[in-house]
Amino acid sequence: MLPYDAALFATVQAAPQSIPDVLQILQTIDTTCVDTDGLKWFNWLYRQVTQAVEARVSAGGFTDPGWLAQLDVQFARLYFSALKSWFSGQATPACWQTLFNSRSQTAIARIQFALAGINAHINHDLPEAIVATCQVTGTTPDHGGTHYNDYTALNSTLDTLIDSAKRTLNVRLPGGDLPPVSHLQDTIAAWDVTAARESAWQNAEHLWQLRQVPSLASSFLDVLDGFTTVIGKTLLVPVP
Repeated sequence: MLPYDAALFATVQAAPQSIPDVLQILQTIDTTCVDTDGLKWFNWLYRQVTQAVEARVSAGGFTDPGWLAQLDVQFARLYFSALKSWFSGQATPACWQTLFNSRSQTAIARIQFALAGINAHINHDLPEAIVATCQVTGTTPDHGGTHYNDYTALNSTLDTLIDSAKRTLNVRLPGGDLPPVSHLQDTIAAWDVTAARESAWQNAEHLWQLRQVPSLASSFLDVLDGFTTVIGKTLLVPVP
């Protein structure tokens, strides 16, 4: 635990109701965390993604911008919920614990923390967020439908933001240079946000079918958590 974790815990108490609410919480987390906190660098990248979504929603860049806005809110709530659970010592998805437990390891690069967070958020949280959004809006997660097309329209924007982050954050956690040759480049190159988001949509469709049987839905999420945790641990292997 870090000295300001109580302040972070207070920040994530209230569930956001809108994208501006989400951005306000992300901004507070950013200004609270010091540069040597790995959480800062996932949060930094996630805030950029959320700003891009807000800009496109405001510009009417989706067929159903209200649905995308609701997805953004439901999605962010799961990140904030994971933080709240971890700070309070309650059960937290293992994929998030992997990141939170490594926050101060200076042998890990900033980009590793950013991608480990994106991994946890997309591979584990996004299917659940899609289902929650469909429940709130009275829709279904139909592959190839209007909402799926809006969802995939974000892929190129996310690819651009992550490619930029790979260059900007390619330093050690404290900001020092990385060695010219390491396992990190291969690990980063293997992570594909578009493929992860496609898998998340497919998993949302499976989760939608299981929603009437809570025990099966919970087991499915446990499997996703296990799979996502393995990827997260690989992304967070320290750089010698």
